Amino acid sequence: MLLTIIVFLIILSIMVLAHELGHFLVAKKFGLIPREFGIGFRPRAYGVYKNWQGKWKTVKGSKEVKDAADTIYSVNWIPLGGFVELGEDEAAAGDPNHFNSKPVWKRFSIISAGVIMNVILAAILISFGFMIGLPQVLDDVRPEALVSGQKIQIVEVQPETPAQTAGFKIGDTIANIDGREFTDYKKLQNYTDEKTGQELNYKIKRAGEEMNIKVVSELRADTGRGGIGIAIVETGLVKYPWYLAVWEGIKTTLFLTWAIIVAFYNLVKGLIVGTGISAQVAGPIGIAAMTGEVTKMGFVYLLQFTALLSVNLAVINFLPIPALDGGRALFLIIEKIKGSPVKKETEAFIHNLGFTLLMVFVLFVTFKDVVRFWK
Repeated sequence: MLLTIIVFLIILSIMVLAHELGHFLVAKKFGLIPREFGIGFRPRAYGVYKNWQGKWKTVKGSKEVKDAADTIYSVNWIPLGGFVELGEDEAAAGDPNHFNSKPVWKRFSIISAGVIMNVILAAILISFGFMIGLPQVLDDVRPEALVSGQKIQIVEVQPETPAQTAGFKIGDTIANIDGREFTDYKKLQNYTDEKTGQELNYKIKRAGEEMNIKVVSELRADTGRGGIGIAIVETGLVKYPWYLAVWEGIKTTLFLTWAIIVAFYNLVKGLIVGTGISAQVAGPIGIAAMTGEVTKMGFVYLLQFTALLSVNLAVINFLPIPALDGGRALFLIIEKIKGSPVKKETEAFIHNLGFTLLMVFVLFVTFKDVVRFWK
């Protein structure tokens, strides 16, 4: 449990810090002087900055700094992510280097930079993964790839089937059936078809543990063949030369981003038309539990999981919801269309309301996670 919490906090910190670094770098590029860029959350432990004479000075604790001519770079006591102070909720007061003094397109770029940095982080992680060997489905692997550790994994457990009743889970590896090993998923499907109506003994590997599950193969109406109600694929560790690994990492990240966008679209569509949520939504507790399971599987799986979370964070954060980056970007688009900014009081009220509703939703999802894992 302790290891799961530590790994989860490290992953969360990396994603948040990368996000805030994106805001910071683009803000500096456009001439802004962010008040502070911190690693971790306050209270401040230690900081450095340049004063008006151009000399580097240090500050300990949360003491107010009055002679800073540039950004304060700080390390803070709560080791979770980071932050950057841009002053976007304050009046510019005639300061040409203030966030609100910049043209709409520059402010939009600064706000969008955090999301872009999370996508870049995912691309870096996946590219590095391909350099050392990343778990992938083997259907469309390039001929230059070096593949090892081939296995057959479950990618879907259909509801109300023998597989679901028996306790199969997505991600399970099928080591053998009745003592017979398979590396070709078509041969495995043929075997379960031949054994229709008979009990099969599956040896399953799950998160480093082995177990035996007995289940009867039945004639499936969806395929017209014998089976237990699972979808399987051949997977393995795929490794590329570094120059191909970078390209494959970028390509995979873009594909993953689009897939997540489509998934969110279908989720929102289901809520609007009243068909309900078609996918499982997890909060912090659910993600932490998944982190623990992935940690047991090994470093490359954790690397891949972190990239997936980073893209999810990017997509969620750019949804046009008040209090998120997407909500702030929406107000900038409105400002560009109408030719003047929305009143700060009005925008602040909408962001605060959006934040409150978002926290209520997070608490609701967290409660469902606790109930599910308690069971």
